[in-house]
Amino acid sequence: MEKETPHYSLPNEEAEKNRTSWDTYFVDITNLVKERSTCNRAKVGAILVKNRRIISTGYNGAAKGTKHCSEVGCNVIKAGENPENLRDHCSRTIHAEQNAIIQAALFGVGIDGATLYCTHTPCYTCAKMIANAGVKEVIYMKTYDDKDSIAAFEEAGIKLREYKD
Repeated sequence: MEKETPHYSLPNEEAEKNRTSWDTYFVDITNLVKERSTCNRAKVGAILVKNRRIISTGYNGAAKGTKHCSEVGCNVIKAGENPENLRDHCSRTIHAEQNAIIQAALFGVGIDGATLYCTHTPCYTCAKMIANAGVKEVIYMKTYDDKDSIAAFEEAGIKLREYKD
């Protein structure tokens, strides 16, 4: 009598090597989230992950119930017009990181200890919000040159790491 072969295989090292890494998996999803952005200048996406589970997503765009930049144009404030502005930015847009935090709060999802994946390094305002929300690590794909945000992450003890493919 011939022994029947099971319909499953046991895990092996070679199969595990071929799997997408957790970082790549979450980065790919973050890049998909950014496609919902309504910003004319830069599409930005962010996801919050805890225990390898996505708990919230966000992309940059106008506040709920208001017109998007793609409909009415950007409301860019030039650096220097306001002493607090270090660079040009759109005042209509809520940043992707902010939207991810807001969505978690809206649905009562705790993000303390989470990791934030983001297409760009967060700005200084987002860095402060991320710190207060209890995020422990930020993984980004592109650098947004903001020395204040980097300093804020360092001071708050939040790990900031560039994603390397």
